[in-house]
Amino acid sequence: MTSRTPLTLAASAGACACALALGVTAPAMAAPTGEDDKAMVSVFHGVPGMTVDVYANGDELLGDFKPGTVTDPQSLDAGTYDIQIFEAGQGPDGAPAVEKKIEVPKGANATIAAHLSADGKPMLTAFVNDVSKVDAGKSRLTVRHVAAAPAVDVRAGGQPVFKDLENPKQDSTVVDSGTVSADVVLAGTDTVAIGPADLNLKEGTSNVVYAWGSAEDKNLALATQTFAGMESAPSGVHAGGSGAAAATNDSDAWLGWAAAAGIVTLAGVLVVRRTAGRRG
Repeated sequence: MTSRTPLTLAASAGACACALALGVTAPAMAAPTGEDDKAMVSVFHGVPGMTVDVYANGDELLGDFKPGTVTDPQSLDAGTYDIQIFEAGQGPDGAPAVEKKIEVPKGANATIAAHLSADGKPMLTAFVNDVSKVDAGKSRLTVRHVAAAPAVDVRAGGQPVFKDLENPKQDSTVVDSGTVSADVVLAGTDTVAIGPADLNLKEGTSNVVYAWGSAEDKNLALATQTFAGMESAPSGVHAGGSGAAAATNDSDAWLGWAAAAGIVTLAGVLVVRRTAGRRG
């Protein structure tokens, strides 16, 4: 039975890619074992007020992709893509909001955020998803700062869990499973930017929280993405055990299930690296 628990810091392992990627499709399916030339890619759209069309190699791959949406991961062919992102209805002859030639690497599991920089400019950031096992009774929590806002602290029960998190970085830890009350405050202060809200961290899941939007425009919000199947014995292996994700988002804080959007995929990652603790 789920119970309200304080966060227990067991290990910290954030992951931030030093390159760019995008991926959209539905439904989420894990790549079959042995598909070494594939990557698992999903996307989060965190540019408020900007519905977009996405083009790859000159072809429209995704239309009317709305902010606040997190898609399920999809198995993609590795390769190079010329990506253009337009405000909806302005492509392919108009000026793209973002344009990159990017590569999808083999074997990656990544979520790509289209979001605002700290000073409010649209950008793309790729994050590596940690879908490794957690101990019985545990859950993984990752927070990604992708908002036009200064550094923040993330608190549980009023106590900082992640400190001085800057855009576009992330931090991660393993916690006791259960329900925690969390909020986001300006770093070093008690000034609440988002929340408080309850987060249900189920055993054997990897939970990613995106702080997105714009502080200046007063539309900061949270979106969450959950990967199932990280259980260790004796809990067993979940049916979706290769990292399939369920996604939620809301325009205020933590409300509703996000629609998995799109029927095709665009993707790209240049290089990713893993370091212990906070990634940059």
